[in-house]
Amino acid sequence: MNYEDVMKLALERGFYFPSCEIYADAQAGFWEYGPSGVSLKNKFLELWRRELIRRDGMMEIDGSQIMSKSVFEASGHLGNFADPIIKCIKCKSTFRADRTISEISKIEIPESADLIEFDNAILQNNIKCPKCKGDFEKTRKFNMMFKVGIGPEEEEAYLRPETCQSIFVDFPRLFKTMRGKLPLGIAQVGKSFRNEIAPRQSLLRLREFYQAEIEVFCNPKKLDEMDRFSEIQNTIIRIQTDAEPVSMTCREAVESKVIPNKFVAYYLGILTEFYEKTGIDVTKSRFRKLGDKEKAFYAEVAFDFEVETTIGWLELVACNYRSDYDLSSHAKKSNEKFEVMDNDEKVLPHIFEISMGIDRSLYTILEHSLKDDKENERIVLALKPYLSPIHVGVLSLIKKDGLKEKTDDIYLQIKRKCDAFLDHSGAIGRRYRRLDEIGSPFAITVDYQTLEDQTVTIRKRDSMEQSRIKISDLQSIITESIAYP
Repeated sequence: MNYEDVMKLALERGFYFPSCEIYADAQAGFWEYGPSGVSLKNKFLELWRRELIRRDGMMEIDGSQIMSKSVFEASGHLGNFADPIIKCIKCKSTFRADRTISEISKIEIPESADLIEFDNAILQNNIKCPKCKGDFEKTRKFNMMFKVGIGPEEEEAYLRPETCQSIFVDFPRLFKTMRGKLPLGIAQVGKSFRNEIAPRQSLLRLREFYQAEIEVFCNPKKLDEMDRFSEIQNTIIRIQTDAEPVSMTCREAVESKVIPNKFVAYYLGILTEFYEKTGIDVTKSRFRKLGDKEKAFYAEVAFDFEVETTIGWLELVACNYRSDYDLSSHAKKSNEKFEVMDNDEKVLPHIFEISMGIDRSLYTILEHSLKDDKENERIVLALKPYLSPIHVGVLSLIKKDGLKEKTDDIYLQIKRKCDAFLDHSGAIGRRYRRLDEIGSPFAITVDYQTLEDQTVTIRKRDSMEQSRIKISDLQSIITESIAYP
């Protein structure tokens, strides 16, 4: 199934849809999650917390979305967080330079390249405005920060372009009050804001989007002293440097120096294990090592976790070794001390970042899970049961002769233990198909036999197998089947 199929499902089954879609002046790059999407997102984040945050005893905070100008002066965002843009002299339309060059000439230039490289590519390949065939002005940088005015004096501040800066500025307090010890992981889930030049393809490039970020503070002298490395040393990851992705164990990646140390390899390993449990096909994934002109301005070493989809490779997670860039920058700007004690040694911690795009991850899960079962003439969203927006549909065969009342009673019994959907309307086959399409792993049907022997029919989504079970066993069967791994 492809992007258009996922988009159709999203709109028709309440996963996500454009913000303010009833108005003509609604801006691009803003999307909203419906009930199905919210349920999927919440379950995805619960899995993230189980597999990453709780696994390593990390802390989680919830920081402000609006932050002071000083934060982003120190972080470098006001000076460096910009995309290359070109403007048509004739029709005044504006485009991202790297994308326009790639789409027209198939030449790939990293977005962080020098501006003269974009100008030379446009000139040498005779690239014209896609709208009017006019010439372009010189390439320039466009800062993607959303500026806001605070109070009646409109004091300058900014919507955060990433969630991690509050983790960095809060680090001294968190380390002290929570009795921190290196290595220390601090996480945050929330919205970030980037004034994208050309947002497109629904959840894939947004101006307002969700991130789940982890910042691991560490002693740079101890990157190969990783006790927990043994947990993932045999986990298979796919690494790409210059050639095609190569599958290898985390241990092999460290020994061959494809990954610089055990510390980084450990987190790439647990990230792979997490995404495998989301239902994404990890054989279509890769950690792509970024070149000097590709990686972010704050990154010393960077790997992007990318997954192949029908519209190409999507970056789902940025894995950046940020060294001491952030803490030293904030220490210099604020005159606060960021050094901490690691046993008897005073250390300015380095940081390894795992910055996850939630929206893109959810899109990829949907695409990898959406199946066209032609043999049975149905569309199936084969989500992992613990991620399904609706765990079980509770259906009455008909609405009379006491079946409706019995169905309502069963629904009331189980709805607080799992996400259940009550449905009395339509042909039973059509109701099964609707549940298949939204990813529900089970459907329960109440019929005349139910009134005689207190059993119901339970139908499994993937196999379409149906069997009779006792109502008294229903809750335990469903709860066990939808439990997180």
